[in-house]
Amino acid sequence: MNERTQKFIADVELLAEPLLKSEEMRLIDVEYRREPKGWVLRVFIDKQGGVTLDDCAVISNQLGDILDARTDCDEPYHLEVSSPGLDRPLTKPKHFVYFEGRPAVIKTNLPVQGKKHFKGVLAGFSEGVVRLLVDDQPVALPYETIVKANLWIEY
Repeated sequence: MNERTQKFIADVELLAEPLLKSEEMRLIDVEYRREPKGWVLRVFIDKQGGVTLDDCAVISNQLGDILDARTDCDEPYHLEVSSPGLDRPLTKPKHFVYFEGRPAVIKTNLPVQGKKHFKGVLAGFSEGVVRLLVDDQPVALPYETIVKANLWIEY
């Protein structure tokens, strides 16, 4: 990701956070990327009890106006606001804190306690380590070794 894209995403995060907080919602992630139909800015939001389609529409309208007025983007883009889904990816340290107590599946690039795949309950994040309870046993996973992590929903 180039420096300009990183700055745009950071600007979107700074502008979206206060809006979402005022609506009792939380910013989960922001993606900005080129797709076959052009540039897409995806803003993933959440709130206690989950977000509705109406929540996404309200935030999309308000955030769209704010971004039009307060950001400088040379490329036209399509704004999408949505829930990250039930099996949402965990891509930032703050996700491991926010979803503490929820089941997760984590894959590492190096073995930890002889394994690379873990399924358990998130027990926090501190000092670069994700804490997971696997069969009621604590496992410490260095954040930099995590290649994929998602909330786990048993269907």
